[in-house]
Amino acid sequence: MMEQNTELISPTVIIALGCVVLFLCLQRKNLRRPPCIKGWIPWIGAGLELGKAPLEFIEKARIKYGPIFTVFAMGNRMTFVTEEEGINVFLKSKEVNFELAVETPVYRTASIPKNIFLTLNEKLYIMMKGKMGTFNMHQFTGQLTEEIHEQLENLGTQGTMGLTNFVRHLLYPVTVNILFNKGLFLTHERKMKEFYQHFQAYDEGFEYGSQMPEWLLRNWSKSKRWLLALFEKSIPDIKACRSAKDNSVTLMQAVLEILEMETNKLNPNYVLLMLWASLSNTVPVAFWTLAFVLSHPDVHKTIMEGISTVFGTASKDKIKVTEKELKKLLFIKWCILETIRLRAPGIITRKVMKPIKILNFTIPSGDLLMLSPFWLHRNPKYFPEPELFKPERWKKANLEKHAFLDCFMAFGGGKFQCPGRWFALLEIQICIILILYKYDCTLLDPLPKQSYLHLVGVPQPDDQCRIEYKERI
Repeated sequence: MMEQNTELISPTVIIALGCVVLFLCLQRKNLRRPPCIKGWIPWIGAGLELGKAPLEFIEKARIKYGPIFTVFAMGNRMTFVTEEEGINVFLKSKEVNFELAVETPVYRTASIPKNIFLTLNEKLYIMMKGKMGTFNMHQFTGQLTEEIHEQLENLGTQGTMGLTNFVRHLLYPVTVNILFNKGLFLTHERKMKEFYQHFQAYDEGFEYGSQMPEWLLRNWSKSKRWLLALFEKSIPDIKACRSAKDNSVTLMQAVLEILEMETNKLNPNYVLLMLWASLSNTVPVAFWTLAFVLSHPDVHKTIMEGISTVFGTASKDKIKVTEKELKKLLFIKWCILETIRLRAPGIITRKVMKPIKILNFTIPSGDLLMLSPFWLHRNPKYFPEPELFKPERWKKANLEKHAFLDCFMAFGGGKFQCPGRWFALLEIQICIILILYKYDCTLLDPLPKQSYLHLVGVPQPDDQCRIEYKERI
């Protein structure tokens, strides 16, 4: 009797087990993760290989694994989305989070505790978005023109220097004077030189500092401490400064007012973070824009003809740049945006809170989702001849309504799109107008290639690029 029951049960059990196996297989198929590059060292994973030349590493991975893949490095799973698939998920999904993706890098680079950052970030973002929105840009135009004129005077009538330093000597003091306080950190030549050295060291090591323990980066840590000590002394001056015209507050004063509602212990830390955010990408974008313009004679000629038409021939008079003139010199803005397209950051990031689907892959919670503007901007579907510098492609963008070209992601997107993008574009546009109006400029070196050493921010040049400038009058 038992044998008969066994014969009856066995097929039933087999069918049931088969159904379970089939269900698990289908579920596993539906939860298929992207291919993962793990490396062979525990915790470090593929970190060493990735860190040597991140953009090259990503390019090889794209070729081998396709546009979506995961890299395990330094204890983190980073899933890269290098083409248009996944943009909507990255920008619009409620299951991905910007603040949780950057809280650790913010703590490591500016020593701002995670709980304070998470409490204050949205309030600060809303304030900055308001003060630096398109409707407020007219308030900065005159200030930027005056400040850049003043810094150009300091460069003299002629000279030769590295183009990166040329741009730094203009934009470091201009940005500080407008957004923080006039002459705040740059009161005399020795202090100015020291500030440049420490901020440059901090900026160049920022990506490593965001990922590694500070004790492993002695020189970077030294510059960080020097800057924090400087800013600690500067807080009273920042608070006291008021506009002589309308008693308005600077951007940094508005930040400090919000901070003091929650804590008064982190003022220098937020000054450091804000200063880095104001300068880290603006300076290399200005560098690359001038380098592209001066290395493309037809583009340079078009710009010079436009400047002459609007302002006349060069003279000793300091020209005033207004919104009216800027609209007539829109080609310069096209050049800046085309530069940003070609030299976009390697990645922008979000943290996955709940599993999300992109194409036929499921990205698990806990992953850092990395969208790559650098590779998105090289998609020929949206940018024909993507490796060429073609400012005229921006004619199709509706810039009057502040809309960029499709798939242009250099400023991020969604809720936490870069709040300072309009100020940065305005600052660089006025800077280029005034430089090329005042000086005849020539590059003494070929256009350098970009460095492949970093993923965060605008790529730096991989070789020297000197500029010779001579007053045009």
